[in-house]
Amino acid sequence: MKKFINAKIYRNDEASEILVDDGKIVEIGNSLADADEVIDLDHKLVSAPFVDPHLHLDYVFVAGDGTGEGSGDSKSGTLFEAINRWPEIKKNQTVKDVKERIYKGLYEEMRHGVQAIRTHIDVTDPKFTALKAMLEVREEVKDKVDLQIVSFPQNGMYAFKGGAELVEEGLKMGADCVGGIPHFEWAREFGEKSIHEVVRLAVKYDKLIDVHCDETDDTHSRFVELLNALVLSEGIGKRTTASHTCSFGSADNAYAFRMMDLFKKSGMNFTSQPTENVYLQGRQDSYPKRRGITRVKEFIENGINVCFGQDSINDPWYPLGNGNLMNILDNGIHLAQTMSLPEIHTVLDLITINGAICLNMEDRYGIEAGKPANFIVLDAPNAFEAVRNRSDVLASVRHGEFLFKKKPVAYDVELSL
Repeated sequence: MKKFINAKIYRNDEASEILVDDGKIVEIGNSLADADEVIDLDHKLVSAPFVDPHLHLDYVFVAGDGTGEGSGDSKSGTLFEAINRWPEIKKNQTVKDVKERIYKGLYEEMRHGVQAIRTHIDVTDPKFTALKAMLEVREEVKDKVDLQIVSFPQNGMYAFKGGAELVEEGLKMGADCVGGIPHFEWAREFGEKSIHEVVRLAVKYDKLIDVHCDETDDTHSRFVELLNALVLSEGIGKRTTASHTCSFGSADNAYAFRMMDLFKKSGMNFTSQPTENVYLQGRQDSYPKRRGITRVKEFIENGINVCFGQDSINDPWYPLGNGNLMNILDNGIHLAQTMSLPEIHTVLDLITINGAICLNMEDRYGIEAGKPANFIVLDAPNAFEAVRNRSDVLASVRHGEFLFKKKPVAYDVELSL
């Protein structure tokens, strides 16, 4: 039995202690029962672990730093150049080198307090090199991090010959979610066809859905409307995620507010990748220049589940990224203008519980009695200070054991005024 004391629990002002036994939370409160081991959290903020609902682990670290030959970065900085360059990069991959990069990417995320990741793995590869690597890694690290795999057709279900069949095979091999990219298909009809196929496969194989949807500034790209209608009809909205939906951020209000009601009816989830999309989108704009992100603020105000993800770490789509979701949060709340004082106290939801809801794992997520003893400790006394300072994660606890633990920053010579 372990007892964690002097905790400032996020969204729970009443309790300061967490009692843990056999990897599970037994009780939360104050002056709890004695334990074999007592761990003092020094009045630091304690939260459920960070969740990254949108990441491409098979792409990480292929961009290089721009100093070597064969760098995988994008010269124009556009989404479509990156997609078109990707086949040349991936054709020489092996399971071994993909696994090495995946582990490097996992380390980047987990050292910043992430314990759950949904990763989109490209299956427009008849050899399934990346998927095989990812399936092996998921099994190898299952005790340390929750991984969901999306069978994702990066080069299209129909723009890539046999892409739809490869997505289905990826599901048979063990992927958890069906993916799609309708705005990349060669014509609107093919994009719509891909959405129908995504939903058909999800129903057939009882899988979750996560579609790269309308990741473009083109306001004519409205595949989110069809996706929502189909999952609403099937009653699987809560098992569905629309990722990016950048064009929805550029849509007119008459359309947007009509869709808000339909999104609420379906219960569909949304992910926004603020750093990536503010970098990729608006490339054809002069001024004013669009932010490139979806209507995060309006989703929150309408009770529609939305969360933030990293998306990329040093790949053709995005040259930077390090898995620090506090950085993603900081950029996202600035871009979405969700920074009133009341909002700041709760925006950690965008990288914690909202992501868990998106992944359909809320039954085993959160600092509650009966759930796994998974949580993180931030170097801040409360949520406001954590957000204001982009606070570091001092410890990550998994099933009651430390994945890592470090001391706050200490100075050899401290600033004095």
